[in-house]
Amino acid sequence: MAGTPPPSGFAIPRLPSPSGSRPRHSINNSFSFGPQNLVDSLAEANTSGASNPRRTYLDPSRSILQTSPLRSSPRLPRRTKTTASRHPLANDTTDVFQDDADDEDDEEGHEWGIVDRMRLWRHDALMQHLYDSAAFWGDKIVSWTNDPNDAFWLAQTYFLKHEYSRAERLLTRPFPTTPPRTGPLASLNNGTFQPPFAPAVNAKGKGREMPPSMGSSPTDEIAPGVQRLPVGPGEMIDVAIQFEEGVSRLVDMSVACRYLAAQCQMRQGKWSDALEMLGESNPFRNSGRGGPDAPNIDGGVKIEASMCNLRGLLMLKLNRGDQAKACFMEALALDVKCYEAFEQLVDGEMMTPEEEWQFVKSLAYREQIPADADFVRLMYQSRLRKYKHTEEHAEIRRRLVDEYGLGDNPDVLYSFADALYTQLRWADCFAVTSRILGLVSIHKATIPLHVACMYHIKHLHSKLFLFAHDLVEREPEAATSWFAVGMWYMCVEKYPEARTYFSKTSLMDPRFAPAWIAFAHAFSMEGEHDHAVTAYSTCARLYTGSHLPLMFVGMEHMILSNLKLAEEALTAAQHMCDSDPLLFNERGVMAFMNEDYESAAKLFHDALHLADALEKSKLPWVSTYINLGTALRRIGRFVEAKREYQRVLEIDYRNVAALSFMGVTEHLLGNIEAAIVKYHEALSIDPINGYVLELLDMALETSADMGPFGTKGGPPGGEERWEQTMREHRDKGKQVARSELTADDEMSL
Repeated sequence: MAGTPPPSGFAIPRLPSPSGSRPRHSINNSFSFGPQNLVDSLAEANTSGASNPRRTYLDPSRSILQTSPLRSSPRLPRRTKTTASRHPLANDTTDVFQDDADDEDDEEGHEWGIVDRMRLWRHDALMQHLYDSAAFWGDKIVSWTNDPNDAFWLAQTYFLKHEYSRAERLLTRPFPTTPPRTGPLASLNNGTFQPPFAPAVNAKGKGREMPPSMGSSPTDEIAPGVQRLPVGPGEMIDVAIQFEEGVSRLVDMSVACRYLAAQCQMRQGKWSDALEMLGESNPFRNSGRGGPDAPNIDGGVKIEASMCNLRGLLMLKLNRGDQAKACFMEALALDVKCYEAFEQLVDGEMMTPEEEWQFVKSLAYREQIPADADFVRLMYQSRLRKYKHTEEHAEIRRRLVDEYGLGDNPDVLYSFADALYTQLRWADCFAVTSRILGLVSIHKATIPLHVACMYHIKHLHSKLFLFAHDLVEREPEAATSWFAVGMWYMCVEKYPEARTYFSKTSLMDPRFAPAWIAFAHAFSMEGEHDHAVTAYSTCARLYTGSHLPLMFVGMEHMILSNLKLAEEALTAAQHMCDSDPLLFNERGVMAFMNEDYESAAKLFHDALHLADALEKSKLPWVSTYINLGTALRRIGRFVEAKREYQRVLEIDYRNVAALSFMGVTEHLLGNIEAAIVKYHEALSIDPINGYVLELLDMALETSADMGPFGTKGGPPGGEERWEQTMREHRDKGKQVARSELTADDEMSL
């Protein structure tokens, strides 16, 4: 059976080498792994005219869809009208269960070659996760065809097998761009068939054939006539000397191959090499073909955006956070479908709440995806932090539920849960997170909220223990599993053990923010405030868009009486987020410690106003109500202070602090008896509270001094009135005694 030429849908067209003194298709153009030669090739293709086919494949605004196999199953595709802009697999209407009899007619008259069949085996093996089978047959295809597209798919197979060094070697070693002289396709070499990336038929010089190998080797005796490229440490120099053209590297042929090679290097920890492969900055930024306004004709994700996202990940690995943030922002601006970049920006808290709201809102949704612009924008905005724009967030969630029918989607439910957690409504949040984890056993964003709710709700601590064990059994390699274990140790106040598991979590996922914050909390709760300041400072350096680490630093400095440092940290946190009620409460405490009671009262009032605006639960804000009442009491506004304490008692009637301070306020107002009553109520709940006992002693002494026999009070009504009252009591007592004596006499008779 004669071989069939590979279909055009398989091709990853070659990115030609830059024009210069060396011929095209030559490895001599550059020994660098940098992307500049691709940029030069793109510029050359742009200047050669729109009809140049290479221009299409050099376009960084395209996706990798054109590299996908044409056939996705061992059936021939139906003969339907296709367009160049559609995904090749989108043209395949074959039933995956292979029960469509109409396809049998389509197969008649089509002749399959061994390469076609093996390409089919390779792709079906990939779809069935038989990676060894795909690699075995794919390797033979590459040896037969020297087709860079087949080599690309073989490298993809190695990547899926986690054989990253093997894939990197295939992509970066010298690769022939002409078909071999032996094999199933050898008979086609003398005809008109030219595989992708091969020199044109009318190419000049030595572009028509691969030069014979110089010298001989022992392998020539095994397979004489087989052309072999030099290998070894000096292979690049040897190839450049022996072959002026017809040999190149896959990373120099295709942007997709270069991107895959950088992925392999990152997986191996070669972060600097991977960054060199991609370039320190986007090389296509000023090429005239990239940018946010460049249309994506095939409908996929722009590979330029994917490269920017990978560049951002590498910047994070190299501790270059500001540059990583810029890369992720550029990736999302280039293609709003690049969710990974959005996730890094938002979950990594690289921008302040207001910055991320404005950035996500201003993305070019209409220009890039006009049909789906509203949906993508709503989904992204639903994942943002909920400190501000409360009404807008509520409207977004309503539209996602009513208009798009996503009321039971885990990601939309997570948006509800995040809003409830921001409002400190832990019981309601726990109900929503339980629903999410019932739908999907693992949801990375939901698990920290679920665990935190169980930590705050004391009667769920035992459930947290079981949940953590279940996570460790099912997902031992997930950072969230060990985070749950650490949180359970926090519940039982075993802080050293908790820090051990939080450290393990941060080693498994260095960008997992809850583990870093919880690690610092463990130091604070154990009383190691200096270590807590260091841990919070590390969080502030890692998560530059979050105000929480700076706020916690300020709280620790207040405990250590470093008021100046505390004020600096809280002010910096205020500049990052001016809508967090907890931050206003801490600033109020700071003003109270500086004896600025007027400012403290205003800040406490603002905190409660923001909490009401966010529809927060009132129970977590009991301390703020008490703080406000105390500040008002210090400036002599006793009636208003009494009102705030009364609000606390309406929320929690057994609050000892509120009862005690209510007694102090009544004491200062001169209502001694009412103060004594409040002190007794407080002591009935906390009998050994030394402060309340001392206040009660003071109130009792004051009451005794102000009584009829007190040293300060004196007889009520004056001395004369007191003597008259006493005579009346004596006369009344004599009458009672006389009447009792008469009654006794009568009884004796």
